[in-house]
Amino acid sequence: MDCLWAPWRMTYINGEPQKGCIFCLRGLEEEDARRQVLLRGRHAFIIMNRFPYTNGHLMVAPYRHSADLDDFSEEEIVEMYRLVALARKVLTEVSRPEGFNIGLNLGRAAGAGVPDHLHYHVVPRWQGDTNFMPVFADVRVVPQHLEETYRLLRRAFAPYADRPL
Repeated sequence: MDCLWAPWRMTYINGEPQKGCIFCLRGLEEEDARRQVLLRGRHAFIIMNRFPYTNGHLMVAPYRHSADLDDFSEEEIVEMYRLVALARKVLTEVSRPEGFNIGLNLGRAAGAGVPDHLHYHVVPRWQGDTNFMPVFADVRVVPQHLEETYRLLRRAFAPYADRPL
């Protein structure tokens, strides 16, 4: 019998509460590795999703805590979009996906897991990347450990750390 090993999912499954907003990270740079932040910009950052739909599921969030698109300046919006484009570029180089789902879930009714802090999802996709597991067991099969994905992507994002967005 084959076993699926995904111990990080228990936090999500058990509904253990998150302390504070997972996207309020200004001034917490020393926690980037633990929180799996891949790249910081002036107004926004790229972070891994701890409960991914597929390997390499990333999120782009502003530092400012708001869920209203109208609250953000043009400069903030442009930087978020540039980070979304960069996330897609790096994921293409590292993981060679066949497509992407990119977007926002605004409000709990739209599927936002963190409805009070706007964030974009960048989800790489491959033909056949979904299977029967979500239907029968409410489980996603993610073939690579999150820490290994973080190491690979952190290296790939490193050249962009000192470039203007």
